Amino acid sequence: MVVNIPRSCGTTLIECLFLQPFLLAADPGLSGALSQILFIFAPLFAIWYFLVIRPQSQQRRKLQDMLANLKTGDRVATSGGIYGTIVGFREGTVQLQIASQVKVEMARSAITSIVTEESAEPAKQDSGTKGKK
Repeated sequence: MVVNIPRSCGTTLIECLFLQPFLLAADPGLSGALSQILFIFAPLFAIWYFLVIRPQSQQRRKLQDMLANLKTGDRVATSGGIYGTIVGFREGTVQLQIASQVKVEMARSAITSIVTEESAEPAKQDSGTKGKK
């Protein structure tokens, strides 16, 4: 079985498969379709950037700044829900005191927030009202 390659294509199959589509892409009639596609996808990308990518990068930057500025004595909350006070640092870990005579060593990346007195008070008030019903 002999396959006839048209003379308009190159002499080899590779030229016919790869070179011919590039020549067709240079067709001036396709520029309108390309601008229509860009006209549709450019606003979608802008919306995606401002609703998803930018807030996530700002949150990540804020968390990295918080982790870089930790100091001994800070009261923190971890991703596992453990609250403790920082008593020491090592290379990639933080030593937390979660009760008297109880120290736990955790990864620095497991710390999700610094607990302040204002954020701790509403939690204590809510837990007190739940038990009295």
